[in-house]
Amino acid sequence: MSIEHLYGVPHLTTVLTGPLLHLERHLLERQATIESWLRAQWLDTPAPFYASVDLRNAGFKLAPVDTNLFPAGFNNLNPAFMPLCIQAVQSAVERVCPRAAKLLLVPESHTRNPFYLESLATLSEILGKAGFEVRLGSLLPDLTAPLDIPLPSGRSLHLEPLVRKGDRLGVKDFFPCLVLLNNDLSSGRPAILEGLEQPVIPPLELGWSNRLKSDHFRHYRQIAMEFAELIGIDPWLIDPLFRQCGEINFMKREGEECLATNVGALLDSIQRKYDEYRIDKPPFVIVKADAGTYGMGIMTVRSVDEIYELNRKQRTRMATSKGGQEVTQVIIQEGVYTFETWGDAQAVAEPVVYMVDHFVVGGFYRVHTARGVDENLNAPGMHFEPLAFAEPCNNPDPNRAPDANSNRFYAYGVIARLALLAAAREIAKSRA
Repeated sequence: MSIEHLYGVPHLTTVLTGPLLHLERHLLERQATIESWLRAQWLDTPAPFYASVDLRNAGFKLAPVDTNLFPAGFNNLNPAFMPLCIQAVQSAVERVCPRAAKLLLVPESHTRNPFYLESLATLSEILGKAGFEVRLGSLLPDLTAPLDIPLPSGRSLHLEPLVRKGDRLGVKDFFPCLVLLNNDLSSGRPAILEGLEQPVIPPLELGWSNRLKSDHFRHYRQIAMEFAELIGIDPWLIDPLFRQCGEINFMKREGEECLATNVGALLDSIQRKYDEYRIDKPPFVIVKADAGTYGMGIMTVRSVDEIYELNRKQRTRMATSKGGQEVTQVIIQEGVYTFETWGDAQAVAEPVVYMVDHFVVGGFYRVHTARGVDENLNAPGMHFEPLAFAEPCNNPDPNRAPDANSNRFYAYGVIARLALLAAAREIAKSRA
């Protein structure tokens, strides 16, 4: 039985697929040009060690809405792609530290989040199967001795307290040449990680204590323009419009006027594009914390009035992000509908693509039975379905329809790699 039969495939509503089929046909017809261009880009700006990209497929538009440089969710990847993950890890490590035989993995401090711990166990397995000895050094402040954590899958994790000797970081008698972060530094940059002799990947500057989503999407906007010119499309088809709002305090209602003004301006811009493409859908925007992850501090806004009508519960929810960090800046991003549904219940779904180095290594669908086509799906109640393609995202079939599974997944892989390239340029800028 094929992988596609084992896992099933989401249904893409066909009534709005015309422009997307045009986009996918462009990608298929220009595959050689696209891949050559991307190879040249990676030579100029090497890819991050790993990343995951959330995409939204509106039928008339396919665009990234978030790029995570410290991805979790490796346990949700299709097991068939383990060999691809292993090969990509070997390539990525060889580029950063060619003689590496050992890696120190620094995870999040979620000792009670079984989903994250399962992802961490899978990531450790991938690194181990790639030929590296891996130890987990924890930033938990109260961890003074090794801790074994049993997992629901039957696996276990062995966490050890981090030790610093001079400018080198390790655990006990283990001080490798490479430190791999799987901690997004939402709570700040720990002093123990600063000024290390070893390479730290991704670099500390790309943690959420420094990084802004608006910076990422500025880089992405430039890449979308370059790519659109390369293949002859309107960049809007792959690029979510956005605006940034300065200082804001949701609880004190400070900065509210700025937020409302930017929401109104962005809704007008989206409506003009909808009129151009004869899209009979109401525009909406997503307001979210400009730094942070885990689906926190996010709301859908369909009119300016909604900004002024936020109740105390809604403002409280928007006021803090992961780790209780105060939200002081927001990005207002064009809302991209998702017209992909999963199963008999037609639950709303969106693809999440995973990459190691510049290789697409798989992904999954985030599915939510209680959310709508214009809402954030990264919320309690979501579940995951492995991407169902039997071939990697970079293996389209020009003899099949543009929206055939392998071709749709190729389109996902292309757009995800454009977002990865934006992250690569973020890293290059941080080191300039």
